[in-house]
Amino acid sequence: MTTKLVLDTSALFSMQDLPPDSEAFVTSSVLKELKKHGDKRAELWGEMLTVSDPLPATVRKVKEASSRTGDSTRISPTDVEVLALALDTGGIILTDDYSIQNLAAYLGVPYQPVGMRGIRRVLRWSWRCVGCGKVYEKEMRDCPICGSPLKSTLSRKH
Repeated sequence: MTTKLVLDTSALFSMQDLPPDSEAFVTSSVLKELKKHGDKRAELWGEMLTVSDPLPATVRKVKEASSRTGDSTRISPTDVEVLALALDTGGIILTDDYSIQNLAAYLGVPYQPVGMRGIRRVLRWSWRCVGCGKVYEKEMRDCPICGSPLKSTLSRKH
């Protein structure tokens, strides 16, 4: 049986070989990131990588989940697409990105770290005002009470 793998940019940077019994997927935005960094791995793997983009409805689902976990400020549009593609394909995400792993765990998407140790538990983030100390569950630019900036912090609610 063929294993479906969805690779993010960090996986492509750190991987040497793909498992022989796998089908590897990347999004077009992952390839753009590789090109931006001048990396030639995507060209070398050529036909081993299937380029596919996720469905818009799945992208919305991932964005909504990132708002619930507080990861929305920690993940890039490319990260969102990688997670959405894993949902669409039923694949395993290969990534060393902790925010992707966190959202994958929250969404029930299997993931596998490539070069680093993976996360141990799902994290939720909140935002604390640096001025008055008030904690907010949703991201805001400034504190509505005192106007000071907010800083992300691990939420006490899990």
